[in-house]
Amino acid sequence: MIMQIIYRYDGSFPGFLCCVAQCFFDKSLPAGIEPLDEPQATLFPLREVETDPALAARLERSITGRISRQAWGMVQQGFLTCMEEKEMRLLRFILLGYKVGPQVVRLSTNRDVHAMDKALLYLKNEAHYHVEFLRFTDYGEFLGAVITPNNTVLPLIAPHFCERFNTENFMIYEKTHQMGFLHQRGGRREFFQADSIQFPELLQEEKGFRALWRAYYETAAVEGRVNPKLRRGHMPMRYWPNMTEFQKD
Repeated sequence: MIMQIIYRYDGSFPGFLCCVAQCFFDKSLPAGIEPLDEPQATLFPLREVETDPALAARLERSITGRISRQAWGMVQQGFLTCMEEKEMRLLRFILLGYKVGPQVVRLSTNRDVHAMDKALLYLKNEAHYHVEFLRFTDYGEFLGAVITPNNTVLPLIAPHFCERFNTENFMIYEKTHQMGFLHQRGGRREFFQADSIQFPELLQEEKGFRALWRAYYETAAVEGRVNPKLRRGHMPMRYWPNMTEFQKD
């Protein structure tokens, strides 16, 4: 049964899990699940669901135990995607998992499972692109970078840069979702939320290195073999604004 009510939550993953738990308490599906910061786009009555970390942890144990750890991983990563009607699709996936068990991850003919498979592939590909195309700027005391992905890729790519730059202080800011990640030499690592980040002015040395990199990029290409269409295929244009080689002074 579907209730004519919209759940509203704080936008966090534990908050979403509490919405799933609320569905069990109500013994029916809501008409929708929306983050609190989204404008109200319906005349249905609203119910604000409070985030309870203990309740979210109980649901994690339930999903991993009664469905599978693979299904739990799909729910975790599915929440990072920009999939349409993300929360409701994830909710229906979980409910289906409780009915059929571990095989839910293989039911690609189900419309919600199929949508999740596509969204997770998109997430994985976008994370891969950002590992390749992310460009750090040296601000002296730390390295800084800005990315603008469609999906929330920061939790997926942060471990890669922690391993690669484990002796550096660095910050990556995901402007699209107002999320940042801070790494400090010595082991401190943390995610944070921020409406915006103001980085320091560029150092003269950094300006020089940027100019050298742009000059190398422009002169290394063989003029007779330039293929803009092929370049766009391997390096989509939406990544260019954050890449040093395409920026001007």
